Amino acid sequence: MASRDFTDDLRLAHVLADNADAITTKRFRSRDLQVRTKPDMTEVSDADTAVEEVIRQSLRRARPRDAVHGEEGEDTGWGPRRWVIDPIDATRNFIRGVPVWATLIALMVDNRVCAGVVSAPALGRRWWAAEGAGAFTGKSLLSPTRIHTSGIGRLEDASFSYSSVGGWITSGRGQSFVNLMRECWRTRAYGDFWSYMLVAEGAVDLAAEPELALHDMAALDIIVREAGGRFTNLDGEPGPFGPGAICTNGPLHDRVVAALAHDGSWEPDAAE
Repeated sequence: MASRDFTDDLRLAHVLADNADAITTKRFRSRDLQVRTKPDMTEVSDADTAVEEVIRQSLRRARPRDAVHGEEGEDTGWGPRRWVIDPIDATRNFIRGVPVWATLIALMVDNRVCAGVVSAPALGRRWWAAEGAGAFTGKSLLSPTRIHTSGIGRLEDASFSYSSVGGWITSGRGQSFVNLMRECWRTRAYGDFWSYMLVAEGAVDLAAEPELALHDMAALDIIVREAGGRFTNLDGEPGPFGPGAICTNGPLHDRVVAALAHDGSWEPDAAE
């Protein structure tokens, strides 16, 4: 089957990201930022809700037939095309004044991510990809630099990024996680979206988290894949549907899945 052209959708996603950046950069480190705790005990700011509402309004005008799934609002619409929005990924960083946060925007068609944009204005960075068109970074569509995952083939030479240790412990995979960390050359907690974009750029070789939602993963999935990497759940099943996520440069993927699939009894040599 011939590949579909998502150029117009990707262009729209950039416009949506521009609108989001205008809000988030103005509200970042604002003294009157309003924050509340949601029922799931995660935090949300007035910037999160404002960004999602602006994106939803734009999609109602530009893509009225498309469904929308966002972190903060109710799902709307139905059909094969669905936009997935995380208005501010790493909200706690945003609230605390840490500049590592981003707006994630993805388009899914028939439950496959086909286009995505990750915009991190406080870092001065943006990443994007469309199915079959490669992955890029730059400040806009007019200044793209193509990115590609690394060629590292051994865990002993690999750099591993994660978000936190606590989630791995509560997931029952804590010892496996620690074993994997010990096997890798370098470990750093860059966290959230940034771990995955660093994998896509080839600066980091693998990233993993035990608990993520669709809106956390959809945009990351397409960018990593188009950069030459692999994106699966913890069981090695492709896509951004969980449980959790494993993202690698490609050559390391099967070993990482094997390492995190056990209760701590995995031995590095057994995966050779």
